[in-house]
Amino acid sequence: MCGIFGYLNHLVPRTRHRILQILLQGLQRLEYRGYDSAGVAFDDLKEGEELTQVIRKKGKVSSLNDEVFGREDIDWDSVLDTHVGIAHTRWATHGVPNEVNSHPQRSNSKNEFVVVHNGIITNYKDIKKFLESRDYVFESDTDTEVIPKLLNYLYHSQSTDEEEPTLQELMEQVIQQLEGAFAIVCKSIHYPGEIVATRRGSPLLIGIFSDTSIVTDDIPTCVFANGGVPDSSSYIAPDFQRANSFSTFNPSEENRQIEYFFASDASAVIEHTNKVIFLEDDDVAAVKKNGSLSIHHIRKSKAVAAERELHTIKMQLQEIMKGSFDYFMQKEIFEQPESVVNTMRGRILFDEYKVVLGGLKDHIPMIRRSRRIIFIACGTSYHSALATRQLLEELTELPVVVELASDFLDRSTPIFRDDVVFFISQSGETADTLNALRYCKQRGALTVGITNTVGSSISRETHCGVHVNAGPEIGVASTKAYTSQFVALVMFGLVMSEDRVSKQPRRRQIIDGLKVLPDLIKKVLGQNEKIRELAKELHHHKSIIVMGRGFNYATCLEGALKIKEVAYLHSEGILSGEIKHGPLALIDDKMPVIMIITKDNVYKKCINAFEQVSARSGRPVVICEEGDEEILSRVTRTVQMPHIVDCLQGILTVIPLQLLSFHIAVMGGHDVDCPRHLAKSVTVE
Repeated sequence: MCGIFGYLNHLVPRTRHRILQILLQGLQRLEYRGYDSAGVAFDDLKEGEELTQVIRKKGKVSSLNDEVFGREDIDWDSVLDTHVGIAHTRWATHGVPNEVNSHPQRSNSKNEFVVVHNGIITNYKDIKKFLESRDYVFESDTDTEVIPKLLNYLYHSQSTDEEEPTLQELMEQVIQQLEGAFAIVCKSIHYPGEIVATRRGSPLLIGIFSDTSIVTDDIPTCVFANGGVPDSSSYIAPDFQRANSFSTFNPSEENRQIEYFFASDASAVIEHTNKVIFLEDDDVAAVKKNGSLSIHHIRKSKAVAAERELHTIKMQLQEIMKGSFDYFMQKEIFEQPESVVNTMRGRILFDEYKVVLGGLKDHIPMIRRSRRIIFIACGTSYHSALATRQLLEELTELPVVVELASDFLDRSTPIFRDDVVFFISQSGETADTLNALRYCKQRGALTVGITNTVGSSISRETHCGVHVNAGPEIGVASTKAYTSQFVALVMFGLVMSEDRVSKQPRRRQIIDGLKVLPDLIKKVLGQNEKIRELAKELHHHKSIIVMGRGFNYATCLEGALKIKEVAYLHSEGILSGEIKHGPLALIDDKMPVIMIITKDNVYKKCINAFEQVSARSGRPVVICEEGDEEILSRVTRTVQMPHIVDCLQGILTVIPLQLLSFHIAVMGGHDVDCPRHLAKSVTVE
């Protein structure tokens, strides 16, 4: 949760107006990560004195934008060769959304140190108690405020007339006192033209741009160990075993003009540069006065050499723009014919009935010898695993277990060396899923990542994996990432079964289905207007039941989740086989029921559930296949799907539910892309 953006221009003349534009546009790209308040800190000059101005505002980034550019006491036209600014859009964890609790948080009224933070500091109360004993007064309810105040305390306790610690050294000391998850970017009036950033458990990257080419592919990284953790009551700097020298990235003489961008996500920097460095846990990155970038890594073991690769990201700006659509969610629903093609591109040779997953190729023999396959995920990603479980059990002939990450950790589930554990996450940064990954790695299991984000924590920390290549997903409610995850897991099953003669007819049937899938998705999307009319009937209700079974049970759960997320209606996905064990008591002529009935191995059982609902005055809306006369002769409200192989039905049947939730939300006047209380990337537990 929360979006961080920082910008430093070194010897690149920019007006203050342009600098603030860059900062606020960066926040707008990150608003899917949090949108209850926002703030910005930037260099300013008052009566000849250089200072840091902090402006914060409750609400969305647009409110902050109006507040900032409405200020008349700022010299907007002044040109600054070097300037540091940081900005933040918040998803509240500690403290209600208001200006005082917004970021940047500051050390004191002089704004000596200001920070933006994503994550949760779990031991902030202990640090706060210590600082209050040193006469520090806290103004917010946030956990973040301890960070700038601790920086301030360390700075003044260690500075003398002869020398002072560097900003990077101060941050290195601070993060060793912090417990929890964080990404932090900091600036200070004591270190003009400098910025420092660090992360542990929350994503953070650095974009680099220069008019002249950057000639290196790797940023050397100084790695050093903590020589001993200090007494927590003292908060005095620990001694470090440093490497022989600090390794830095220094722009060459002809390349001295350089701009740095710090962000939670690549979507915020793509309009400025495609060269990025993904920071790893306990990296501390600092840009010094001379424009050099220094990255130090803290480990509790001896110092070793390390490098951070300079990645070239392939994302295009138009991918994160709405185009002709009114909402990102709407755009992403209609992008699914292309996104599933991108998931399959280069991986399925349709004429040869062959599937190649390069990221798993070397590990497939080991996976085939495993005891069981475990899928761990949250929310929509969990549903994608559930949707493919039946097929994977069929194709692999291995036990397949699907776990919610939070529940998996609560139970301290036994994991063995011959287990293979998949971790599914759109962002690749989901906190519970990441914690489960580390738990399983410690126990020797082979770990596999399924993510949509190159360079994410899950993609880096797993042994192998698959990028689903759905493209950037800005809407908080996941749509195209779900169907691409679905397809990626189906492809995994096809790879696992390629050496089994008995499975070849089934494999060919599925691959033929995947070949026509994009066209069939387009056909379903063609019913958008019909689904909009259906939404008009349903949007005034307070509860909706979605019912199905077999391959479509996960679709019911995912459809109900979408209705909850964006339409704010209570919705429940129910397994049709369980209807007589409680849910039938809810059925009457006023309860909206959506039933998914397709011609598969549970068709007759679903018809039986339909009969029971109808017998109790229920008036279900049925998602069925084209030409199903048994349904069409008895139901007036239907959404008809083209026929496809049974295990891929869930990709088609979920799309009407995505559209239905979208239209109900729009009719209710809700913010579809930024539903209340939710954020895209859940980086805290």
